[in-house]
Amino acid sequence: MPNLTQLRVSLHLPNGKQGQKTFGTLEEAAALLPAVSAKQVQEAALGLLAQEALAPAALPALLSALRESMLHVRPEQELTALLARLTGGRAEIRASWGDVVACAGLPTGEPLSLRLMHGGRHVGALLLDVPAQWQAILPIAAEYALLARLQSAAAGAARRRVGERTLDALLLGNGSENAVLDGESYAVAVAAFSSESAPGVRARTARAAALDVLAAVGEGYFFERTPGPELASERAGLVYCTVQDNRAVWLWPTHELERESVGLHAALTASTAQDVRLGVSGRHVGAGTARAALNEARQALAATRETRGFTLFHSMDALYALLSGGALGTLKAQIRARLAVLDDDGRIETTLRAYLTHTGSLSLLAMRQNLHVNTLRYRLRRAEEVLGGSLSDPQLLARLYLAFGAEEG
Repeated sequence: MPNLTQLRVSLHLPNGKQGQKTFGTLEEAAALLPAVSAKQVQEAALGLLAQEALAPAALPALLSALRESMLHVRPEQELTALLARLTGGRAEIRASWGDVVACAGLPTGEPLSLRLMHGGRHVGALLLDVPAQWQAILPIAAEYALLARLQSAAAGAARRRVGERTLDALLLGNGSENAVLDGESYAVAVAAFSSESAPGVRARTARAAALDVLAAVGEGYFFERTPGPELASERAGLVYCTVQDNRAVWLWPTHELERESVGLHAALTASTAQDVRLGVSGRHVGAGTARAALNEARQALAATRETRGFTLFHSMDALYALLSGGALGTLKAQIRARLAVLDDDGRIETTLRAYLTHTGSLSLLAMRQNLHVNTLRYRLRRAEEVLGGSLSDPQLLARLYLAFGAEEG
């Protein structure tokens, strides 16, 4: 690669001054032309460097430098550092969910951006904020940025395969693996696609591949969101993921559980462009509780009714297990049978359900239901008659809540 120590440059500057000098650094170039601002000298020198680096004769050297960056342990960081050094601007690689994976240099203006696609899937983006003379490098740099993302994904797959065995043993309660969690605060998350898989072998194969991608995205989120290669590598050793029963599963050391859960769900939906439901356990500490954390995450997933939503175990409805477990079948049948006597196409039941979730005055409820307040009072009295109790009775209200909740579940 040509560099400043190899250039004899004629600096064509806006004020018409010229100098044909040899210099080794931008500071030396500025010293040779003291009457011209250092910024002007730098812009001119970088422009000439771009002309030489992008000339056909120099392309083999440029490509060689780009290939060398791919051999680094963190190719994305090495590539952005090379591009920043070369152009005097800023280079940035982002994950598909928007987090910055690697960056180097200082901004110079409005960045150019190119989505990185592989096999029809969005895997990230390259942003180059460089002088105009360097903008022609964007397509070449994007190809190497894509290669760097794929290499990182391959490294993640290797980590994942090793970690799967550990995670499976932890979730089974295998005591021989418990030492990896001693003293560590951690959580477990379980994710599933909201849509059902189509029938057939090909569809099942496609769903298995999609689940593997989902697991990889989550693993990449926890790994790549940690700044600094040393800290990221250390933390990645404690992030495990696997696929079980058509669900992607992650276990990770947690510090801010709610924020991490929001970020994980956003990463999963942004990267896969599919509706993903996520359930997250509470915080656990020490060995022997990974299986309990998995059960919490599964319950939270089952309680997530939105097609693109997530639930934390500690914030889910505490009555969910009772409402969804079938234990309230008798109560539900009794309430439905009594309301069926009304034979009014469900109008009183609809009013009753609205009443149970309303906290204001009856006048306000009537307005929201587009009813006259006397009609509302009549319907509530008829409900009390067939139910055999008063709506001011906490026991009747509790039974109605449980019955209607069980029916909706």
